[in-house]
Amino acid sequence: MSDLRQRLAISDDHMRQINEFLTDPNSEVINDFLRIVEKHGGPEEINRKSDAARQLPSLMGRLKESGSSYLADLEWLIEQRDAGAFISIDGFRKGVLGDAAATTAFDEAHAVTLEISALQFFPWLIVEAKQAIEQRELMPGRYIRVRNMIEQVADQGDTLAVAAAMQIVGASYVETLDTKGTDGSNIHLGGPATITGYFGGVGQPNGHALKWVDEFLGYYTEYGVRQVLNINPGTVFLGYLMHKLGIDIEFKISVYMGNDNPYAALWTLLGAKLFAREDGTTSLIGFNWANSVNNETIEKGATVRESFGLEDVVRFEHHITETQKSIVIQPYDRTAELVELADHVANISAKHEGGKPDIDAAREHPSDILEYFLPKSEIEANSLMPALERSYLDKHDALNTTATELTKKGLTFVAAKNLHK
Repeated sequence: MSDLRQRLAISDDHMRQINEFLTDPNSEVINDFLRIVEKHGGPEEINRKSDAARQLPSLMGRLKESGSSYLADLEWLIEQRDAGAFISIDGFRKGVLGDAAATTAFDEAHAVTLEISALQFFPWLIVEAKQAIEQRELMPGRYIRVRNMIEQVADQGDTLAVAAAMQIVGASYVETLDTKGTDGSNIHLGGPATITGYFGGVGQPNGHALKWVDEFLGYYTEYGVRQVLNINPGTVFLGYLMHKLGIDIEFKISVYMGNDNPYAALWTLLGAKLFAREDGTTSLIGFNWANSVNNETIEKGATVRESFGLEDVVRFEHHITETQKSIVIQPYDRTAELVELADHVANISAKHEGGKPDIDAAREHPSDILEYFLPKSEIEANSLMPALERSYLDKHDALNTTATELTKKGLTFVAAKNLHK
């Protein structure tokens, strides 16, 4: 086998050819990309604008200037945080283990990030926070958003409010850009009637990969949005290139990319390593496995990640629960498998996209992934907002169940760090 293994090495000549193409002034596909970066002012100016837009006083000031009702909610959230209204980590552990919590040695090296999807509307976060205070529960350490960007910007500053809230609570978050393949970019596809056309990936055909770059840089500089969802090999590659240029983009690869085996992980992480900065960082900060993966695949993927020095950089994001409708066969609950992984696979997050299956299924309106794409006007016209909010809180409950099960095994988690000391 040693002879075969040596045949896999990439030659210096091949690496030279790749570098020549990337730096060739006549490389049309690279030039098209660089023109967009230059249109936004170049990496240094782009980062300067983004850093200024991301400052909490700036976000709050813009909400005040627009007369947004969300400003009062954010001020309330700050008050509750500063008053220590949320349960402490020690308090949560004691609630699970009783007096034994004081003598339990918790594994701090393999903390699981508590992740929820999708925070579609800012008011849900406030409802969630009020429940967490009242019922002594944890707030997530990571939020995923899938709401239409243009719609949320126009909705009382929803984009600004969420960006501010994430800094207040101490959580990371991801936005999903509108150039995501279900936006009419493929003129031959249109919803469930042509669903098999999406099987090769939702896609960003033709010029849409460049539109994605342009859209990202717009929200990055105007709202300080740093982390976005990534669904296509082309935009993954362009995300690597933006970071390599010096733009501080971060992205997570979506479950829709279909990374469902160790070799898919190897290919994705290989790209991240090739285009990492000299300090070892990469724009790939979240790697969402397909929901079909088993623990062995995640473990093998972790060995690849560690070998490339990316263990602390790239978080493995794993679906623990899913919506009742339109994505997987139910019941789907991977909590027990997560607990088995969590003592030896570092930097992993537990993503809650649905409630506990028995609870979610019994709701009058069970959760449905397709409702992520409904415009707010349609939601309100059909009086769906209370049901969708209830589904979101079911995900919150499932997340707290996961934290409880981890705690029972002496394992740790990452919740909203500014709320839970």
